[in-house]
Amino acid sequence: MTYTPQPGDIGLSSSTGPIGKFIRTAQAIIGDHTFVTHAFIVLPGGDIIEAMPKGATFAKLDKYPDAVFSRFQLTLDQRDGICAEAIRMYGTPYSFLDYLSLGLTHINFHPEKVRKYVQDSGHLICSQLVSEAYLRAGVELFPDKRLSLDVTPGDLSRLFLEQSGLTLEG
Repeated sequence: MTYTPQPGDIGLSSSTGPIGKFIRTAQAIIGDHTFVTHAFIVLPGGDIIEAMPKGATFAKLDKYPDAVFSRFQLTLDQRDGICAEAIRMYGTPYSFLDYLSLGLTHINFHPEKVRKYVQDSGHLICSQLVSEAYLRAGVELFPDKRLSLDVTPGDLSRLFLEQSGLTLEG
């Protein structure tokens, strides 16, 4: 049986090309090994919103035919809220400096100037956009209450596995 993604679901995929390769390498450097390099939110009507280097934009869901989707138990109000917040984030700028901040966070080094810039800049990479839309809609994805700026695509991937009762452990 095939799952039909619902509005508010998170989609995860593996980006191809130079940006995907960069993200995979950056994630590997910080010990965040996963095939997942991209995250997006499903919107009504077969659309998605995703963070891209030119800013958060809309696209068609069929752009990612091999994506996997969250199957979180969300109410209709939560789904509507997540979609509304995600749509409000259209045009949000993207910054590769966020990858530096994520890398430093994963090695427990938190230079205040870098974190403050990333937090105050309003820039979001894909996983941050997803986490932030959920937080703004009042849905907490991570029990440790981490900031959206600390969420990687690998973190979302592990969250999916935990929700399904699976782990990455051998």
